Amino acid sequence: MKLLKNKNEYIKKIVICLCLTISLGGSVFITKGRYDDNKNIKEEVLEASKIDTDSNTDETNNQYKLLLEHLFDYRNKAILDQNEEILKELYDTNKKFGLWAYEHEVKKMKYIKSWSDKQGVDFKDIKTKVIVKKIKEKEEDLYGIICTVSTEYKYSYENQKDVINTFRIGTYHYLNVVIRDNQYVIVKEWYTDPFEDSLNLENINSNEIRNYIENHEKAEIQLTKEQEKAINYAHQYCGAAADEEFGLKFNNKYKDFNPDGGDCANFASQILFESGRFKKNATWNYCNGDGTKAWVNAQGFKNYMLNSGRGSLIAKGSYNDVYKEAYNLRPGDFVGYEKGGRITHVSTVTGQDSKGYPLVTCHNTDRLLVPWDLGWSNKAIRFHLIKVNY
Repeated sequence: MKLLKNKNEYIKKIVICLCLTISLGGSVFITKGRYDDNKNIKEEVLEASKIDTDSNTDETNNQYKLLLEHLFDYRNKAILDQNEEILKELYDTNKKFGLWAYEHEVKKMKYIKSWSDKQGVDFKDIKTKVIVKKIKEKEEDLYGIICTVSTEYKYSYENQKDVINTFRIGTYHYLNVVIRDNQYVIVKEWYTDPFEDSLNLENINSNEIRNYIENHEKAEIQLTKEQEKAINYAHQYCGAAADEEFGLKFNNKYKDFNPDGGDCANFASQILFESGRFKKNATWNYCNGDGTKAWVNAQGFKNYMLNSGRGSLIAKGSYNDVYKEAYNLRPGDFVGYEKGGRITHVSTVTGQDSKGYPLVTCHNTDRLLVPWDLGWSNKAIRFHLIKVNY
């Protein structure tokens, strides 16, 4: 594959820019539904999971890693500054996929601002790390890139500015970029959008909720050995959101059910089983790459936990209904997210932030210690807060 034109000069310019700008990061996206007329994208992303970075030279991978991280850094500075014009410069809005990506990124930017207002926090920094999986030159100066992106967010509460809280989101991207005036411009991109269900916060009384959250204190929690094992397992195998020392991968002892519709319940089941507290049985079981409905299906998992007595309901309802009760969640418990009358996602609680706000870790998308409602603020979402009986 041909390398970028004037590579050394371009890399030098990027390094200078990185030294002069705030180091931030993030992820570009287009909603999955808008790719109905370009179905090959999803197949290419799934195929990328089988490709090792060794398929390209280290020099090439490092070159594109630097360029992509600079692109994401620049974009996320725009997100922090709420600057739509800077965002627009990064997309080819004359192309429909580029325009859609830009429009959706604007919605994401507004959502992050709305959620932070509700929460009473300021985002301080966003940093991105990229692992390039595959690069293909589609035509002159047009490149298809498949990569894993780990994005770390830092925030502090407005009345606790000296305390920094950190969470991480991992995503898997397919994007096409063109090189114009020695910079990347996004023509199209696909990835599982962690904010897809949160386009507005119109149903939330921000002042009342913000005051309650800001005045809350972090609880002292004593964990059992099983809870500690569950947390450590979740943090090690949360995929692209995990610490780099763990390889940003799922546990290969278990099948990845993402191609079959989702891996969130499978991961939640793994966490419970690997804690050593819960044994498999005929209803809740995984063996030889196959799992029962209670193991791999979000609705089935929630029903099994309650019906078996392994879990008990703390509260359920809209965010307004349950946000106070959420402070009763402890590491090892889980949250079920109901949409359209069914549980479509589950996340495991693995920590709390400086105000005691519960933090969750999960697959789909990969999350590490993320505030439990972030990305799930649509008024149609109902939450099921489940205590696990360790």
